Amino acid sequence: MGLIRFIFITIFILWTLRLVLRLVFPMVLRSIFGNMQQSAGQQRPQQPRNKPEGSITIDYMPPQPKKGNADKLGDFVDYEEVK
Repeated sequence: MGLIRFIFITIFILWTLRLVLRLVFPMVLRSIFGNMQQSAGQQRPQQPRNKPEGSITIDYMPPQPKKGNADKLGDFVDYEEVK
């Protein structure tokens, strides 16, 4: 009798929890995404700079590796394959 009662109570609690989550979870998500939209709307959007047509600007240029650093590569060792 105790096992059947335990199983019944467990199923009832899980079913109730599932029902509550189905109702509460969408409201929580709506609230979170609404707050995110408000904060994004309050930020001042950056407008692109007006450039004349055909002009080229480079904002960042990665550093180029130096050429002629053969000394740093190591020594070349000639070898013969031994069978």
